[in-house]
Amino acid sequence: MDSGTGDSSISAHQCVRFSLADIQSATNNFDDVLIIGHGGFGKVYKGCFHTDETSLVVAVKRLDPMSNHGAREFRAEIEMLSKLRHRHLVSLIGFCDDNKEMILVYEYIPLGTLYEHLHLAYTPLSWVERVKIAIGAARGLDYLHTGTLHGVIHRDVKSSNILIDENWAARISDFGLSKIGPTNQSISYVDASVKGTFGYLDPEYFYTRRITRKTDVYAFGVVLFELLSGRLAVDERNADDQYSLVRWAQKSVKERKLGQMVDSNIKGTIFPKCLKRFAEIAARCVHSDPEERPTMTEVVASLQALLELQEKSNRSTESSGITGFTWKINNYFVPTTKPNSGMYTHFSLVT
Repeated sequence: MDSGTGDSSISAHQCVRFSLADIQSATNNFDDVLIIGHGGFGKVYKGCFHTDETSLVVAVKRLDPMSNHGAREFRAEIEMLSKLRHRHLVSLIGFCDDNKEMILVYEYIPLGTLYEHLHLAYTPLSWVERVKIAIGAARGLDYLHTGTLHGVIHRDVKSSNILIDENWAARISDFGLSKIGPTNQSISYVDASVKGTFGYLDPEYFYTRRITRKTDVYAFGVVLFELLSGRLAVDERNADDQYSLVRWAQKSVKERKLGQMVDSNIKGTIFPKCLKRFAEIAARCVHSDPEERPTMTEVVASLQALLELQEKSNRSTESSGITGFTWKINNYFVPTTKPNSGMYTHFSLVT
């Protein structure tokens, strides 16, 4: 492998240029047994680089030559992630462009995507876990928007692009559609073609082609409603008035029917004031007028305050000894340890 500096060691703070032979060795020549994710971009493999002293487990994203995600997205992701380092972002270790290949090598995130934990896992996330994941993802986005010189707009925020690490912390992934943002948050720029994922797309962006940081805020609001309800962003199985998660959630908030929005797996565990505040934060994020949406800095602060209120309520309840019938039932029937099964090891990206 060639780091471009003569140093062949793998560093978390440099973007390594790997040879195709390096990648083939790490993935046992792209062995299908090692596939941990796939989509329109191609396949992702679990790989391992061995040195004399240690070994490093990685996720290897190999772009299919027939994919719509071409050289532009490939270069964009390298450019973005080689400059961005934050504990709530997935780190890019390196890339390979030998022999017309387009391969990206990331740190391996062991517990899969938020999408999988919400929609495919047998053991559901608790309410507090969901709030903590929301805070982590919000911090990652806030760093993208404000922690760099010009700011970065992700453009494809969704639950399948939020990974869960070994500490159950959120990590934002997939920067192939990201753009360097305007220096002023109020300034927008026009994008000739709409990119993103249906269900998370900001209607304002869809109709005007104008993109700002508030485009990401909208998509994050969809994720918040997803966390609260356990529903898909778009679900064709539902009736027409519940087909879109955002429309159904907005209607529920407007009619003050917050109870019907709560995932059955966490009913009875949310302090009522926290439920109200969480729904309000999510509703503000998906406001039709981008100017009315909060910044990610404001979202982080609001969610952190909400978490503290929930944890204070939990401590008060536990110390009083009055735990409530619902709490007892939930803790009796729902296991608190989460199996580290194969379903948690998928590395899903843009499809």
